[in-house]
Amino acid sequence: MPKINVYLPDELAEAVRVAGIPVSAVCQRALEQAVRRVTAIRETALGDLDDADLATRLPNFTPRARATVLLAVDRSREEGSAAVGTAHLLAGMLAEGTNLALHVLRVEEIEPDRVLQDLAGQPAAEPGGDPDDSLHFSGPAANALQLAVTEATAFGHNYVGCEHLLLGLVAEPDGVGGQLLRSLGAELRLTRRAVAAALAGYVHLRAQTPAEPPSGSAAPSPEVAALLAAAVRRELQPIVARLERLEERAGRTDAVD
Repeated sequence: MPKINVYLPDELAEAVRVAGIPVSAVCQRALEQAVRRVTAIRETALGDLDDADLATRLPNFTPRARATVLLAVDRSREEGSAAVGTAHLLAGMLAEGTNLALHVLRVEEIEPDRVLQDLAGQPAAEPGGDPDDSLHFSGPAANALQLAVTEATAFGHNYVGCEHLLLGLVAEPDGVGGQLLRSLGAELRLTRRAVAAALAGYVHLRAQTPAEPPSGSAAPSPEVAALLAAAVRRELQPIVARLERLEERAGRTDAVD
């Protein structure tokens, strides 16, 4: 039986060792589920897909996440692309315009308008076109959608929102969308922390402002958005400080070399 090496961050590797988790069995089960989901996503023909079809094919995706995917399909058609890629998914998220992922990007000091501008100069083509010439997701886009499901599961959520899709795009290594986001500073662990803080902030602020719609149904008002941004930045402060210390240490090492 072939072996697949799995590299874990030091902290997670130590936690796994202490807990005595059977890594092989857990990984095998998780990979089986991921393969099934990715295969189903890649085989999805996107020709005349509507919201009802998408709700069946991507169960648990929120209305905003489904709208993002449909906008990505439309953009791909307009460009005459062979497949719907990660750049199209990212563009669809920006075009949807009211989702939590955009707020998370702003907290990370990544302006959606800048992302859209940079996307215009990126080649959208990615591997994954279908031999029958019907429109499908590219390989990286299918993987990003699967990773979005994984991120939602890791948060303990029974839905997949645009914030999870943002994490899926950042985590996927080969797609144009993720490469652009990372080049603009969307580091995966920091983005996860921002998503967690934003969701926690919504829970707190919704308790204080009952009239505010749920995060999945509407964009926050400017006042609530400002309060939420401040709360998220407070949550992010420790990890940002740690990253700055690591960068300073790396800079000193480079100077010595």
